[in-house]
Amino acid sequence: MIDRVRGTLVDLSQGQVVIEVGGVGLQLAVSSNTIGSLPPLGEPVMLLSYLAVREDALQLYGFGSPAERELFTLLLGVQSVGPKLALAVLSGGDPAHIASAIATGDAARLTATPGVGKRTAERIVVELRDKIAPGLSSAASVGSAALATAAAAADPRIEARLALEGLGFAPGELDAMLAESEGDTVQELVSGALKRARG
Repeated sequence: MIDRVRGTLVDLSQGQVVIEVGGVGLQLAVSSNTIGSLPPLGEPVMLLSYLAVREDALQLYGFGSPAERELFTLLLGVQSVGPKLALAVLSGGDPAHIASAIATGDAARLTATPGVGKRTAERIVVELRDKIAPGLSSAASVGSAALATAAAAADPRIEARLALEGLGFAPGELDAMLAESEGDTVQELVSGALKRARG
């Protein structure tokens, strides 16, 4: 496994970069989100990486943050989602907002990305929702703390859910409690949910 690539950014084009490391130019496929975070050509750069091995090719994928790479590897675990489609999903926005869309079941947000159809978006939500949403037992088991934190930061409803679970409410109760709770902040959502719980 090639964990990261550090060197000089020597080329940049749609969906890929070339980083020179010790006189060798390594080509990495990247999301538009990562491209937007890169320094100018000729400057030093470091990207986390993932090496996809196929029978006929080796392809390096580069990521600007741990959360982006973690989301990429989770997407690869979804049926019918390969590296190119996973990268397309990542190009749809920053990892926090994509994780938030998955955790809250917003498949429509995913279909806004070119190449992601309704059926694929729904499959991604079904297979990854519990792995990304914070406060669920599966999140810790797959090491999704970075994505859970990112999703919570992007969506106050997720952070409110985590806060309510910390108060001892069962996961099964939380959806109903938050469904009719209104507000734009975590405090407003939690307050509304507690009022609903008290009846």
